[in-house]
Amino acid sequence: MNENTKMTIACLDLEGVLVPEIWIAFSEKTNLPELRLTTRDEPDYDKLMHYRMDILKRNGLGLNEIRRTIEKIDPYPGAKAFLDALRRMGQAVIISDTFTQFAGPLMEKLGLPTIFCNTLIADESGMITGYRMRCEKSKLTTVRALQSMGFDTAAVGDSYNDLDMIRAGNHGFLFRSTDAIIAANPDIKHFTQFDELLDAYKGIMG
Repeated sequence: MNENTKMTIACLDLEGVLVPEIWIAFSEKTNLPELRLTTRDEPDYDKLMHYRMDILKRNGLGLNEIRRTIEKIDPYPGAKAFLDALRRMGQAVIISDTFTQFAGPLMEKLGLPTIFCNTLIADESGMITGYRMRCEKSKLTTVRALQSMGFDTAAVGDSYNDLDMIRAGNHGFLFRSTDAIIAANPDIKHFTQFDELLDAYKGIMG
């Protein structure tokens, strides 16, 4: 296949890009400020998840309580219109470190896009006892797998755990990221508005 005829697939993070952070919303609902910590703050995902599970266990909180919060979360203003426009230009997939048990209501509000994410392990009472990653370094692995099938990738994210897929892709962007991440990655284009991000994708996919 000629390099110029390759299809480019948009690879999108979910939380912080298209929808608010689930754990921050749950922190506000439960008045547990320690649950505000996200992958914007802690680059070690396994450490972060065990920290969260310990807090949930101490406070007797599980899947049912988190799901009730998620049902009330709406995408960021303009997020669905951005995603709709992007999907009219070509293929787009959400690559997230969230979980299948969380994603359903959010995907419905976004028009049921394709999402690759992970799975929580819970006991019969709904208490979260562990989690299962779809694959090792799932975001990076997915981007590389798409490239191995002859696709170009254009990835966007906001957190530490997005940097691998952004840098591995043929194109990569940060969106509404933190000052610390932006400063540490000055070579990655950063956007704060959906129309700016869509224009960047039009230059690649349009």
